[in-house]
This record gives sequence, structure tokens and C-alpha cells, in this order.
Amino acid sequence: MVISVLSDDQLGAVHVLLDRIRARQLQDFGQIGSDVKPDGSLITDCDRWSDAALVEGLASIAPGEGVLSEEGSKTVPNTRAYWVVDPLDGTTNFAAGIPCWAISVARFVDGRPSEVFLDVPALNQRFVALRGRGATRNDQPLTSETRALATSACVSLCSRSIRVLQRKPDQRFPGKIRLLGVASLNLVSVAMGQTIASLEATPKIWDLAAAWLVLDELGCPIRWLDADPAHLSAGQDVADLGFPVLAAGSWAHLARFLPWGEALLRP
Repeated sequence: MVISVLSDDQLGAVHVLLDRIRARQLQDFGQIGSDVKPDGSLITDCDRWSDAALVEGLASIAPGEGVLSEEGSKTVPNTRAYWVVDPLDGTTNFAAGIPCWAISVARFVDGRPSEVFLDVPALNQRFVALRGRGATRNDQPLTSETRALATSACVSLCSRSIRVLQRKPDQRFPGKIRLLGVASLNLVSVAMGQTIASLEATPKIWDLAAAWLVLDELGCPIRWLDADPAHLSAGQDVADLGFPVLAAGSWAHLARFLPWGEALLRP
């Protein structure tokens, strides 16, 4: 029987599991080589180990709930509740010795994220969001009020979305561009007030799953520019399915950057 909300014991067990994954990744950082996957992205033995450890651990914490993972099964599970996992978001940074990557774990119930964890090992930070119950960073509440106090003029782009600058060559981009190289952290930077908007060109469901709920809980508007990840169906193969997205710190910022987001989809 599926439990719609995780118990405190289950939430605690996820934290213990993440502590274990974090420790291994910090141990391997800068000490491990990488291979090239068929799609051209990188993978390391640490990605593989982290994925296996997460899948095994989550099966123990929430028996009977499927797992959708970047390095494992890419088919949407046929269960009401399931997990979406990116064991190491930012492998290129990790393999290059750049201390910016994340562990993304999200539990979905009825097609939407319900409990999510986004761990940033190199910064010793962990974001947690529970649907309808808010979001925290290292157990400290995040609020729309604290985000609104930020004075950032930065906008986070991914390496593929930067091509919007070529789509509108006669217009100046209305923000200071930052590229972190980690989709989940690009998006959550909006929730933190570090950026006023984030544009991702081809994120997969595991790239955005955890950040999605953090943004929702802080009232940050999200515009899916093509497919909507809330409409996934059981048995669907999402290996090649991207979800171009624009997230912003306010509706005014969303309107300001929406023409650039729409330009991203032009051929």
C-alpha cells in the first residue's frame, strides 16, 4: 500500500542515505576519471555507485515504489508514488575538478513532486521541500520574503540556452548571465534569490525534479516552454524527453524573460 506522505522515520532514513552518498562523492572528487556515454555526456564510476546505492536504499525506505534514474531505468514506474533520481547532477564539473554538483532525489505522488532533497556536497548544503509544508536549506526555512530581499540582477542559463543570444542579436539580454553547469542548481538559484530567472533548454525530468518543488513552495512562477512534466504517464520512456523551462523570482521577471525563453524554441 502506498503511503502518500513519508513518515518522519522515512524522511530521516533518506537523510542518512544522502549522508552516505555525499561522503563517497567528496572522497572521489578530483580522484576519478570519466567515460563518455552514447549521448556525449560524461559518467564516472562514482555516478554508477551513487545510483546503485540510491536505488537500493530507496527500495528499503519505501518498498514497492519505483525509481526513475538518469543512470538506471528511464521508464516512468507504474506506481502511484515513485522516485526520480539524479545521483550526480553536474558530472562534467565533478570530473573536471570544479566543486559544483548536486545529488537530486525527488519522490513523486500522483505525477508531481511530494518530497524532495537536493544535496550540494562541496558546499555542505541540503535543500528539502515537502509539498504544502515549505522548503528549507540546512534545516533553516526558506521564504518568499527572504528571497525578495535579494538584489541580484543575475540570470542563470545552461550551455544550450545561451544560444538565445544569437536568436535576438539586435537586443541586449536583460540580465547578468551566469552558467553553473548544473541544471538543478541553476533552477534553485532562483528560489534562493541568487538569480532573478533561470532558463534551461533541454533538462530531463531528473535534472529538474527536486528544484521544481523548491520553486513551487517559494511561489516562484515556472513556465514550461514545451512539454509539461506533470503529464508523464506510466510506462513512458523519458530517456530523450526534455522539458525546456523558464523559472523566475516573480511574475514580472517571468514576463520580462519570456520572449527570450520562447526564442529558445525557434528553429
